[in-house]
Amino acid sequence: MPVRKEASGRRSVQAEVEVPGSPEEVWEAIATGPGISSWFVPSEVEEREGGTTVSHFGPGSSMDAVAKITTWDPPRRFAAESPEAMGPGSATVGTEWIVEAQSGGTCVVRVVHSWFASTDDWDNQFEGHAHGWAAFFRILRLYLSHFRGRPSVAFQLMGAAPGPHAAAWDALVGPLGLAGAAEGQRVSTSAGAPPLAGVAERVGPSEFPELLLRLEEPAPGIAHLFALPMGGQIFLPIRVYLYGDQARDAAARAEPSWQAWMAERFPGPQAG
Repeated sequence: MPVRKEASGRRSVQAEVEVPGSPEEVWEAIATGPGISSWFVPSEVEEREGGTTVSHFGPGSSMDAVAKITTWDPPRRFAAESPEAMGPGSATVGTEWIVEAQSGGTCVVRVVHSWFASTDDWDNQFEGHAHGWAAFFRILRLYLSHFRGRPSVAFQLMGAAPGPHAAAWDALVGPLGLAGAAEGQRVSTSAGAPPLAGVAERVGPSEFPELLLRLEEPAPGIAHLFALPMGGQIFLPIRVYLYGDQARDAAARAEPSWQAWMAERFPGPQAG
């Protein structure tokens, strides 16, 4: 997903996915706080032009992504701008979301990041964003296919391990009993690990380890495990999304046991 460069200095990168649902149903998932929180990160949206969007990528306000909505045209398109989105002194980044209805009861969702720059300083990071969207869009498609509109509760866990990449991944999925999972296979965690059971919807290649599960236990939901090299370490996030009337109680039981299990095996992200 290379960066597109125009003579005016505008640069952009985009990602897209085809998902089930009407434009109104898809809009609910990508343009409202509860909808976005059901497959992405905890978010709030003021649903109007001039409103604010906030996405919480971690604890504390320093991990928040804040943008101002510049276009609001439900259920087709909205756009927002984030000043210095990549850090102090960086360009303002515009993000556009587009929903296009297709035949057969599906829609294409497209996200476009654009900015103006005279150098390539930020290109690699934005190409990384596009790859990141591909992973989140797999979660979005799974959510809309199986859990659309249900109440949702999510939690995220984070560990970190030294490289190499493959060894860090094995240190996570091995003790969980999830090593060697195949797509379409029903899997469950080992004795001594927090209970997690479901069907493996995606198993990433060895160079980009990833496991996407459609859960039956601890409640209907989705789990996403992956390994991300950053700052000389391998970060090991686990995202769990639970759905339905029992989701909140199930999350309240599951999250503490997961936190304890991760803390015992991984020191957590360390300063680079």
